[in-house]
Amino acid sequence: MGMFCYQCEQTARGTGCNTFGVCGKDPETAALQDLLLHAAKGVAMYGHRARQLGVTDHGADVFLLEALFTTVTNVNFDAHKLAEMIWRAATVRDRVQAAYAEAYTAQHGTAPASLDGPAAWLPEHTFDALVRQGEAIGLDARQERFGADVTALQELTLYGLKGMAAYADHALVLGKEDDSVYAFFHEALDFLAKDAYTVAELVAMTLKVGEVNLTVMGLLDAANTGAYGHPVPTKVRVTPVKGKAILVSGHDLKDLALLLEQTQGTGINIYTHSEMLPAHGYPQLKKYAHLAGNYGGAWQDQQKEFDAFPGAILMTTNCIQKPRESYKARIYTTGLVEWPGVEHLTDKDFTPLIQAALAAPGFDADGAEQFITVGFGHNTVLGVAPVVIDAVKSGAIRHFFLVGGCDGAKSGRNYYTELVEQIPADCVVLTLACGKYRFNKLELGEIGGLPRLMDIGQCNDAYSAIKIAAALADAFGVGLNELPLSLILSWYEQKAVVILLTLLHLGIKGIRLGPTLPAFVTPAILQVLVENFDIKPIGTPAGDLEAILGKAAA
Repeated sequence: MGMFCYQCEQTARGTGCNTFGVCGKDPETAALQDLLLHAAKGVAMYGHRARQLGVTDHGADVFLLEALFTTVTNVNFDAHKLAEMIWRAATVRDRVQAAYAEAYTAQHGTAPASLDGPAAWLPEHTFDALVRQGEAIGLDARQERFGADVTALQELTLYGLKGMAAYADHALVLGKEDDSVYAFFHEALDFLAKDAYTVAELVAMTLKVGEVNLTVMGLLDAANTGAYGHPVPTKVRVTPVKGKAILVSGHDLKDLALLLEQTQGTGINIYTHSEMLPAHGYPQLKKYAHLAGNYGGAWQDQQKEFDAFPGAILMTTNCIQKPRESYKARIYTTGLVEWPGVEHLTDKDFTPLIQAALAAPGFDADGAEQFITVGFGHNTVLGVAPVVIDAVKSGAIRHFFLVGGCDGAKSGRNYYTELVEQIPADCVVLTLACGKYRFNKLELGEIGGLPRLMDIGQCNDAYSAIKIAAALADAFGVGLNELPLSLILSWYEQKAVVILLTLLHLGIKGIRLGPTLPAFVTPAILQVLVENFDIKPIGTPAGDLEAILGKAAA
């Protein structure tokens, strides 16, 4: 059987995976992810109409978040778990349909018209038959039906919804949600179930996704800071200390907090990995003495790093790769992330993980001390805003560069290391997400007591970057595009896509994007993005710096 997927930056040949996913996704999993999204559209078609009649279903709302998040790159590779979700989708859809029909009949005195498409879809009863259903409604079928350009914009919208669902789910875990956000998920998925589109309405919907995602990132920021305090500048050890060890990867701060609570007094040291690095800046997390440091780098090196790690490993949310047999028995998943054959901890009781860590050898000696600094969220940076403003006015700070986004294994990402190395000493570098591992150990020094390299946080902390930029624009009385600020972004998966849509919604122009442009963006759609938003592919570090700063870049 075949497949077709081009949702991530590392897609095969830069055009699409059609035999086996570069991420490790097999054709069965790919087909069932497509079918789960089709089923989610069916839920939303009735959910959107029910909401217009004042009828909501919180269970259906949460199901849509989980269905979308489950299909983000490097989240769930367990095809049989996907099949279970698909069967559940049909049950949720039928429940929402019945509530809609009841409300419609009560308000209009007649039964509503039947819906077709995803709303009328019925799941097969066996796993193999479900897979065949998924193959029939895949991306290649939609390309044949709608054409490459319309499908590209459909996918841009869908990938944005996937990324936004991930952030909304992170916020929900910490008790933050917004009914208007749920309403938009229903509206947007219902829109994607239509039979015909214009390019204009598709572009408008992609920007609406970016707009709503700004609300979602605000929710998540409030959730994280409300639970764990505002991040503060914190030195993080990046070499191990002697003793038993657990490594936590992914994005979920609550999972880390629960693990820290459950491992108190056990003698186990907890290390962060990849996007969990910013956790060290949160006061209510850094208070745990056994939060020992950060181990390793970005997600794409995990097979080598997990293999060498002498303890147990917990994967939260996305970024899992196929585990090697050498550590498969000591890696655990929780939340929506799953891999076949890996033990999944559903109830947040981390006892099996802790026992595995105690059974493992741990680190036999301290490593040589080395530190990096995190914790420059919007609360910290805006707390020294007068110093920053004075430095800009005096010329001590010439320009700000936001260099961040997803890291990955594909060639070309050395650009970001070389760029930061070449950025002049009178410029400040803001960074976020795992792309920072390309340069976050560089010693860039200070400007007037301010560090030249400021780690804002996880990918969702683009919200902090936006707040910082907006505050500076207000202080200088200029628009965002008039600030001495350049955005140089790397992308890999759908969270990066939705952040880009948020930046476009805000009207930010001149973003440089790399290391390659998305395969799902056709030449015609790229032209729309260039004409409306001046999006540029990255070039060479020296050439891009000269274009941004002029001949005096060096």
